[in-house]
Amino acid sequence: MDFDTKIAVLLRDDLLPWQRLNVTAFLVSGIAAALPELIGGPYADADGTPYLPMFRQPVLVLEGSKETMTAAHGRILGRDLPRAVFTADLFATGNDDDNRAAVRAVPRDRLDIVGLAVHGPRNVVDRVLKGARMHP
Repeated sequence: MDFDTKIAVLLRDDLLPWQRLNVTAFLVSGIAAALPELIGGPYADADGTPYLPMFRQPVLVLEGSKETMTAAHGRILGRDLPRAVFTADLFATGNDDDNRAAVRAVPRDRLDIVGLAVHGPRNVVDRVLKGARMHP
């Protein structure tokens, strides 16, 4: 099925495997929280065991260099797209308050971004993530 919109995560290519998974999980939670219309209905198995709802559409995971990340960040901001950010500083924090304080402490052009999530029209998301490649 083709979707008019795209959910994409861009990870910096120098992250460790556990960091990639952790950053992806955090970033998509931001998209889900801000855009509840992207969430489908709850699941249940044949025995009636309930499971939580998930996104209605796939989430593409891409990777790129620090330079690709910086360029994508600028293009995302220029298009005012719904976005989530994860900076390297967040690996050293232990709670939500400290996470937000760590991002707030750094000017936008000096953020050490290791992950971005974005949602928008397919062609726009493709353009803002230009230079990124599919995560292996």
